[in-house]
Amino acid sequence: MIDSIIGRKVEQEILHQLVESDNPELITIYGRRRIGKTFLVRQFFKDSFSFYYTGIYQGTKKEQLREFKRQLERYSGRKWATPKDWFDAFSLLRDYLESLEGDNPIVVFLDELPWMDTPKSRFIKAFEYFWNSWGTTNKRLKLIVCGSATSWMRENVLSDKGGLYNRTTRTIYLAPFTLHETELYLASQGVKWNRYQIAECYMILGGTPLYLQMLDSNLSLAQNIDQLFFVQNAPLSQEYNFLFRSLFNEATIHKQIIETLANKAAGLTRSEIMTIVKIDDGGALSKALRNLCDCDFIRQYTAFGKAEKGTIFQLTDLFSLFYLRYVKSYRGQDDHHWQNMIDSPSRRAWSGYSFEQLCMHHIRQIKRKLGISGVQSDVCGWKGEGAQIDLLIDRRDQTINLCEMKFSLGEFEITKQYDERLRERTEIFRSSTKTRKSLHLTFVTTYGVKKNIYSGNVQSEVTLDDLFSE
Repeated sequence: MIDSIIGRKVEQEILHQLVESDNPELITIYGRRRIGKTFLVRQFFKDSFSFYYTGIYQGTKKEQLREFKRQLERYSGRKWATPKDWFDAFSLLRDYLESLEGDNPIVVFLDELPWMDTPKSRFIKAFEYFWNSWGTTNKRLKLIVCGSATSWMRENVLSDKGGLYNRTTRTIYLAPFTLHETELYLASQGVKWNRYQIAECYMILGGTPLYLQMLDSNLSLAQNIDQLFFVQNAPLSQEYNFLFRSLFNEATIHKQIIETLANKAAGLTRSEIMTIVKIDDGGALSKALRNLCDCDFIRQYTAFGKAEKGTIFQLTDLFSLFYLRYVKSYRGQDDHHWQNMIDSPSRRAWSGYSFEQLCMHHIRQIKRKLGISGVQSDVCGWKGEGAQIDLLIDRRDQTINLCEMKFSLGEFEITKQYDERLRERTEIFRSSTKTRKSLHLTFVTTYGVKKNIYSGNVQSEVTLDDLFSE
């Protein structure tokens, strides 16, 4: 265990197994930008690589090869001719690596692999030839490749039908921090907030380490958000556009889908997206939806009781949701914009929906608190005539948890009117779906449900503290 790495226990164990392996290893690490892929690898290995090279964003083939040569010279201490193409570059790398004596692992880290693959560069062909012709024969070689463009990594490395087919020996998908990891990280940065404030921070920045690193421990959460998004030249005011440009070559359709879903909290079907975005049903739409799912921008689920045609796509990326709701159209000059919205109806509505999405990111913690971690279950939603349930846990033990998610400053109080609505909705669900399973009303709240004459119908509770478990 390396103390400077927060969380990432499973990923560190995979890297440890890689080092201890007696076989050549090709490990693929992917995940969206700012998530900490490079940091994880560099901290784990303490920068003790046999060779390390990172692609140049929007760099030309000539620029990529020239920098590759410079890195080769730094690590080898020798002068090399500038490679003419990537086949030449990997041949030089092989010559250098073969000169390394001893029994220690040869750890090679190629970061931002998609950026090296410039048009007509034949980078992938050269890379797969390097691995297949020499890498697979050298038991000491531990080749780590990394990239933020998740769709590119999947299509060209993980799901490649050519020379790299089934060549990856280990895979790490680096997801955003959980609430637990976010709390640990903020504490390591000297940020002393309670769990309600950390949850609200998560609802804005997601679990993205680089965004969390930008927080000033001397400022309140609201002050930090103003500094990051709303003051002049705020560092995250243009992040949304850069994020999409760096992830997808053609980001227009991806942004159209995201911005369409941002206005539909319950999500949309594929056909509904087609109608609103005005795009034909074809490969471009399928690819864009798959890319957005792969990068954790949206989730795809089948509505309860529906066949595949009932598949719903829903925006779950908290950073995008906040940006589109408050930052994209902001043209004001108020350096205290977020602080001044503290009790606005808009902010209350946003926090309710964002908390629902936070809960979706922590289904494992919810199931653990309910004592059903080992029970096979489907997580979905349902929409009927005059009623909607955003989170259902449909269990194989003949039980369905109907989940209500509420973000409030204190205990959530069920009123007579709300109790009537809950009971009516439950009956509509039962009669519409004709389910024979037991229906359990579950509340996921910040501080629990206030005990009164109506709270007795709640059969299980999950609180914010439960969501902070590992």
